[in-house]
Amino acid sequence: MIDAVLKKLSAPARLTVKGAVAIVLAALAVGLPQIVHIIGGAQAGSVWMPMYLPVVLAGCLLGWHWGLLVGVLSPIVSFGITSLAAASAMPALERLPYMTLELAAFGAVSGAFVPLMKKNVCAAFPAVLAAQVAGRSAYVVYNLIAGRSFASLIASAQTGLVGLYLQLIIVPLVVVGVYAISRRADRE
Repeated sequence: MIDAVLKKLSAPARLTVKGAVAIVLAALAVGLPQIVHIIGGAQAGSVWMPMYLPVVLAGCLLGWHWGLLVGVLSPIVSFGITSLAAASAMPALERLPYMTLELAAFGAVSGAFVPLMKKNVCAAFPAVLAAQVAGRSAYVVYNLIAGRSFASLIASAQTGLVGLYLQLIIVPLVVVGVYAISRRADRE
């Protein structure tokens, strides 16, 4: 989606800008949960799902490759930083594998919709919804294989509904905003 804004740049410059945007979104995916946990306490992350929003945004703006990369790196970097700098790692070590898989699905699936969003920006809404379904499905399948009960997984998934609803609103609005900026740049 961001390609429309960058189309006047050379290929190396586009890659550099996309890389910088990916780094900013990954940093946001690492930092936002820290803020949410400070403000809302230990359970706030499960409710608001702050790491997921920048990952879905990375997919929608940068495409599936970058969304996948931000989705994989965000929980790993967060774990690395918080395990060194804080008393407890976020995500916890036992959550790291499924969060990495889940966030990778969120980023890749939302990014797969970029060609559709280039034709119709309203495709951002189904992009986010499909990413959420794919990501939460990856979460459930991984945890079922790991031996967790289906009932506990459903209860856990329901806890994050507030965060999922916010993603459904915020991400498409940002994508529409970027689209509006790109349209304005095309006219100039």
